Amino acid sequence: MVKAAAVVPEEQHFILSSMSPGRAQRRLALAVVLVLLVAFFITEVGPLSTIQLGRIDAFVPAYATAMFVNDSITAILLFAQFSILRSRALLAIANGYLFTALMLIPWMLTFPSVFTPGGLLGAGLQSTTWIYILWHAGFPMFVIAYALLKDADRAKRLWRGSAGAAIFLSVATTAAVVCAAVFLVIAGDALLPRISLDRVRFSTLWLYYAGCLALLSVLALIVLWIRRRSVLDLWLMVVMCAYVIEITLIAFPVPARFTFGWYAGRVFGFLSGSLLLFVLLYEITTLYAGVLRAVLAQRREREARLMTGDAVSASIAHEIKQPLSGMIANADAGVRWLDRTTPDLDKAKASLKQIIHDGHRAGAIIDGVRAVFKKDPQNRTSLDINELIREALALVRDDLHKHRVTVQAELNEQLPRVKGDRVQVQQVLLNLITNAIDSMAAKNGARVLCVKSKVHDSGGVMLSVEDTGKGVETKDIDRIFDPLFTTKSHGMGMGLSICRSIIEAHDGRLWVKPNTSEGAVFQFILLADTEMSAGAS
Repeated sequence: MVKAAAVVPEEQHFILSSMSPGRAQRRLALAVVLVLLVAFFITEVGPLSTIQLGRIDAFVPAYATAMFVNDSITAILLFAQFSILRSRALLAIANGYLFTALMLIPWMLTFPSVFTPGGLLGAGLQSTTWIYILWHAGFPMFVIAYALLKDADRAKRLWRGSAGAAIFLSVATTAAVVCAAVFLVIAGDALLPRISLDRVRFSTLWLYYAGCLALLSVLALIVLWIRRRSVLDLWLMVVMCAYVIEITLIAFPVPARFTFGWYAGRVFGFLSGSLLLFVLLYEITTLYAGVLRAVLAQRREREARLMTGDAVSASIAHEIKQPLSGMIANADAGVRWLDRTTPDLDKAKASLKQIIHDGHRAGAIIDGVRAVFKKDPQNRTSLDINELIREALALVRDDLHKHRVTVQAELNEQLPRVKGDRVQVQQVLLNLITNAIDSMAAKNGARVLCVKSKVHDSGGVMLSVEDTGKGVETKDIDRIFDPLFTTKSHGMGMGLSICRSIIEAHDGRLWVKPNTSEGAVFQFILLADTEMSAGAS
């Protein structure tokens, strides 16, 4: 097992066992349960449930092998999460899946007529059935242990020792329990209650045991429901629903093997063993994609900083040249007022005050340029995006009037607040609006600037800046955010690259697409301020 440092609390929301399920996750889980229930009623209520089908020799080994592979991979992935989070609850559910994987081996070996007429390992007539009972009683117990351990005191919830030692010890213990249980079942076959009448039919006693197994799974489902917190809890609840359906189909209404219901129950068993694996693989893929996007964004930003260093220096020099020239002119005027035979102190004082004003303005310019590249989380506050839009439009009012641009502001007043750096987010808005004005000023016709804000499907906020300008050529869409690439004759190719760096530093996304009529649409998404939303609720 690869060594991994324990994840700090604020990073745990990226992990499946700690991440709260979103609305889409809950809807998907509900849809899966509804599909399972519909399939169950079709199978159980109709005449199909009583049909006795023929024996398919390859079915049991194929089913057991597939289940063993699924449960083993799921256990490995859960053990890996335990090595990161050191949660005893994760260790418990990982061992639950390991337990089911190991129990499948003796269940298949002792199954009548798979390898030998009576089964291997010296099995008796009752052995396979009782191994199944222990298997389907053990897993819900592990699920209940998981649910109880994850809400325990922090001192008991987290494993303080070596993760590798804990995994090795738990695997050895689980394997020993499985071996001991199988040995006792096979050795005491003659003493066990007679559930199997022959290799196909069961006694009515099987209905009572199956009912107890179903109730135990329902109990595990209830405990999960009461203590549900994460995506893992949600999908374990779905797994337990499939478990109950599987047991019911296998036992009712005909207590016999190789009926239509028996085969259908095995299919549900395979689904219950595969559900969490699919979710784990999907979440791992999603997390990997997020990490890859973050790495690429960081690489683009680093390249942008390296490539635009000279351009940034030139930009600062250009912006600061005017206040420096004013300071020099005022200093020269102040010296002349003082060099007179009768110094004019009032005018000299006025020149000095103007020098002070220009000095503050130069400092503000430098701070503004630095703010674009600064990523100090302490500067991030809860922001009202609509307020920033109105401020940005007010700042460019003269340019809008000069170029005869009509403004349409479609702002959703029910927007959640976002968390970000006020200066940086406003810089992005100003840059996009200014680019739109420049694009429309370069062509004749209607000049309409439309700024929209709305709630995105992800729960965040999406802003759109639409114009009726000359637009962005298709061949330039993929390059327009690259450093030093520009479509303006007087541009330096820095603005959009810096804008994308700012948005991605806020865990958002910025892109461009053609407008429906003419021009271009620049859109970006910012995450909602969850702390503010939680406080408001």
